[in-house]
Amino acid sequence: MRIFIDADGCPVVDNAVRTAGKFGVKCTIICDTSHSLQREDAETVIVDKGADSADFRLVNLLSAGDIAVTQDYGLAAMCLSRGAVVIDQDGRQYTDDNISGLLEFRAVSAKVRRSGGRMKGKPKRIPQQDSDFERSLSALLSR
Repeated sequence: MRIFIDADGCPVVDNAVRTAGKFGVKCTIICDTSHSLQREDAETVIVDKGADSADFRLVNLLSAGDIAVTQDYGLAAMCLSRGAVVIDQDGRQYTDDNISGLLEFRAVSAKVRRSGGRMKGKPKRIPQQDSDFERSLSALLSR
C-alpha cells in the first residue's frame, strides 16, 4: 500500500506525509513544474505542466488498494476504477456510490460558469478540516 497525493493546490500535503510516516507507509507526491513540492519523507514525481498531466501520472502509478488524496472528482473517478481508496482534503471518502453525483455537480457547475453565472466558492479552511483529514487517513491506514 502506498499513498499518492495530487499535490497541485492540495492543502494537506504535509499532513498526509506526516500521517504516512507514523504508519510506515510510503508516500508519493505528484505535481507539475509550477508546483514543485519536495518533502524529506516522501518521493516527489514532477510532471510537465499541462492539462491533467499530473492526474494521468498518478493514475498510472497507483495500484488496487493504494490510497489517493485529491480534491478532483474526475481524478477520483479514475482512481476508483483502478481499485484505489480515494479521500479528499477534508478526509471524506469518494466511493462508487457518491462519485456519479459529484461528477454531475461538477458538470452543472461548469455549465453555470460558462453561461456567465457564479457558484459560491469554498469557505476559508479551518484547523478542524486538517484534523478530520488526518483522522480519516489514519483510520484507512489502520485497516
